[in-house]
Amino acid sequence: MAGPLKGLKILDFTTLLPGPYATMMFADLGAEVLRIVSGSRPDLTEFMPPCIAGTNLSCAAATLGRGKRSLALNLKDPRAVKIIVKLIGSHDILIEQFRPGVMARFGLDYETLRTVNPSLIYCSLTGYGQTGPLKNRAGHDINYLARSGIGSYSGRKASGPSLTGMQIADVASGSNNVVIGTLAALVHRQQTGAGQHIDVSMTDGVIAFNALAGAAFLADGTETRREEGLLNGGSLYDFYETKDGQHLSFGGLEPQFFAAFCETIGRPDLVPGGVAPRDLDRIKEDVRAILRTKTREEWMVLFGKVDACVEPVLALGEAFRDPHVEARGLVVEVGLPGDGKVMQLGHPIRYSATPPEYRSAGVPAGTHTREVLRELGYAESEIDEFAKTGLFA
Repeated sequence: MAGPLKGLKILDFTTLLPGPYATMMFADLGAEVLRIVSGSRPDLTEFMPPCIAGTNLSCAAATLGRGKRSLALNLKDPRAVKIIVKLIGSHDILIEQFRPGVMARFGLDYETLRTVNPSLIYCSLTGYGQTGPLKNRAGHDINYLARSGIGSYSGRKASGPSLTGMQIADVASGSNNVVIGTLAALVHRQQTGAGQHIDVSMTDGVIAFNALAGAAFLADGTETRREEGLLNGGSLYDFYETKDGQHLSFGGLEPQFFAAFCETIGRPDLVPGGVAPRDLDRIKEDVRAILRTKTREEWMVLFGKVDACVEPVLALGEAFRDPHVEARGLVVEVGLPGDGKVMQLGHPIRYSATPPEYRSAGVPAGTHTREVLRELGYAESEIDEFAKTGLFA
């Protein structure tokens, strides 16, 4: 059976990671996504390593463009605006990722387009939102995290805040809130027939991620500091190096899990002190020394026999080959344009009746330009003239 969003039509004006990841999720769920791209200003993701040696399609573009069609237009050309207006009449959702005011300069802002399609759901994704003193400021994932307060209690006292290997603000905040907000607006439209404008700020999203530390501060003004909380290094909940230079994670906060951990490492005497003992520094050094006496796999043989909330820190290759990941179908084979296939990360949610569909990997920018214009009723001679006069640049 087709994905749950089959029949939904989305215009995608997004770039880089946050917006394209969100619209990839919509495409996986069956929505028809038409990406509007510049023919002369390639997306940064297109310069990343190719998905197959000898091709000019990057792994990032092949993944983030999965299941989408691509139309190249120069939005500074009034003819491009006319084409978008034609498309708006038959599309449900528009998602854009420009700075505030840019779409208005093109004549493609929500207030203008809602007169063409009053049921249009229009989502704007930015770093700092459509309002406020920072709305026009440039930024990236690290900046949004820095301003959120999260960096003030993440990392180590000795070295300060630490980078993460994935883009938390971009994906966990930006992409996911685009999906959540758009689907919420879709439900509202089903009930009322009315569209609306959605303002998604990546900074707003990560500020909201301060669920525990933020609640404590708002209650009594208590600032959470690095390595002073139960979950940020101020307890035995932490990462530990093993004999072979690998690492384990320990998350056994509950008494039964902590007891199983202590017994497995041969220190049942630590159980009465709990996961956050008074003499934490000394005990933590003892635990570190014990865990360095065996390799990661030797420890996992032991911890595999008990419930202690201990898991290995896996490299990507190990994670993707993990039997659990394979059983959950998280790595999928997707067809490339023409011949060939490529392995990609699949949609992370299981549906009993409407599983995701992976129609094809992403395509080079502008691949469907002629096809889309023909569908709008343009003749080949008109499309040729558009090409000659820079409309697709």
